[in-house]
Amino acid sequence: MNVWIAIGVTAVGCYAVKLAGLLVPGSVLERPLVRRLAALLPVALLAALTAQQTFGDGRELVLDARVLGVGAAGVALALRAPFLVVVGVAVAVTAGVRALL
Repeated sequence: MNVWIAIGVTAVGCYAVKLAGLLVPGSVLERPLVRRLAALLPVALLAALTAQQTFGDGRELVLDARVLGVGAAGVALALRAPFLVVVGVAVAVTAGVRALL
């Protein structure tokens, strides 16, 4: 039964956060600092998620083929390759390293 209590509390919490976002006055959302943070926050969250998925495996640091794939994607981005090419390079390098190891 504890699982259902946790699910219910989580659902209520998610609804409350969503409702709080809707209740914020428009004047607050128009401030330059808020606009700047709103523009930068998705990038920071995506970078953190990418780092966690690349280097983490439970509770330990893992350096495997994914690291080389992300590195290759970084090089492709530095060379201003289109997004699909960047993803393709990352996939190809990761698959190639996994096949060799």
